[in-house]
Amino acid sequence: MQLDIFQVDAFSSHTFGGNPAAVCPLDAWLSDATLQRIAAENNLSETAYFVRNGEVFDLRWFTPTVEVDLCGHATLAAAWVLFEQLGEQRETLRFSTRSGELRVRRDNGRLAMDFPARQPEAVAVPPGLREALGLAHIEALYRTDDYVVVVEDEAIVAALEPDFTALATFDVRGIAVTAPSAHYDFTTRWFGPNVGVNEDPVTGSAHTSLAPYWAHRLGKRSLTAEQGGARKGQLYCEVLDNGRVIISGHGALYLRGAIYI
Repeated sequence: MQLDIFQVDAFSSHTFGGNPAAVCPLDAWLSDATLQRIAAENNLSETAYFVRNGEVFDLRWFTPTVEVDLCGHATLAAAWVLFEQLGEQRETLRFSTRSGELRVRRDNGRLAMDFPARQPEAVAVPPGLREALGLAHIEALYRTDDYVVVVEDEAIVAALEPDFTALATFDVRGIAVTAPSAHYDFTTRWFGPNVGVNEDPVTGSAHTSLAPYWAHRLGKRSLTAEQGGARKGQLYCEVLDNGRVIISGHGALYLRGAIYI
């Protein structure tokens, strides 16, 4: 069997930036075990698969170790492939996913994703979290399916060297460490050893929690953000009144090829 594969650097206007995701268009679903093995072989933080289902595309996302409920950068990558490589002419794409229907539209050179917002709730800092992150102080901690760790300065975020084994003991999908930024509204790094990704360069789904937090803190609905350590990407977020958040970014094609299984 031969399958098409694309690798797109999401949340970047150029290659070697943002977050790479593999995208595999399918005519019909393969077994879950095969989808997982392909994702493990790709060894990227996410591999996206989609199957056309009438006017909608069924979309799933796999890390090298597990299937996940929501992934932003691989959704952007899948939409980019449909628009830029497979000739989709409609202005808005509809994806059926484990997180409900997601829509992606063209928006002045970027792709804008319409995602459900997650409202972070303040929680007490659990024992060992500060030490696992190597932080002297945590300004505040919030929780959705991730921990959102707020620190005072972007230099603290840039200098993080977490203990990933220790981070994997916390019962959350991942840990986002975020701070105000001099060039963007906020900056973040995201760590997810529990889903097989020690550090994700750019995590669109994390911004469904981060954007509502920063929108409330800064008193503004439209936000610019940067995420990453050595490799970075840029996001544009808009928090809506209807419990949704628009997360936008660019994409750049790194490779197009074939898988033989």
